[in-house]
Amino acid sequence: MDELKSELDATLQARRELGTEYEAALVDSFLGKVEQSLDTAIDRQVRRRLGEQQVASARGVRPRGPGAEGFGARFGFGIISLVLAVPLSAIAAAHAGLAGLVVAWLGIVGVNAVHAFRDRLPLSPRDEDRH
Repeated sequence: MDELKSELDATLQARRELGTEYEAALVDSFLGKVEQSLDTAIDRQVRRRLGEQQVASARGVRPRGPGAEGFGARFGFGIISLVLAVPLSAIAAAHAGLAGLVVAWLGIVGVNAVHAFRDRLPLSPRDEDRH
């Protein structure tokens, strides 16, 4: 981060010295350095997470914690299932009455329960054979 700050300072100083006619080239150059810095940081993070996943996979454990699945993914799954529950409920009630409505909601609750507790389930034998 300090490196980018020095690059920005150098770019601003060069702009003052060269004038506004070189502004676009200076900005492009600085943005290229920012992009390169981001690429390096992202590559480092991806390699670290892949390494963690490989270690967890070798041990037969699903990765857990903030990197495995964040709050946003769980929250999004819940919201989508509730949004889809409205038309499913209407269709089920229209075609099968109360029994269809109950079956539809049992399915919705079941899918959400499996999604919520899947990290607590052991790996299947097929998953262990692949690793």
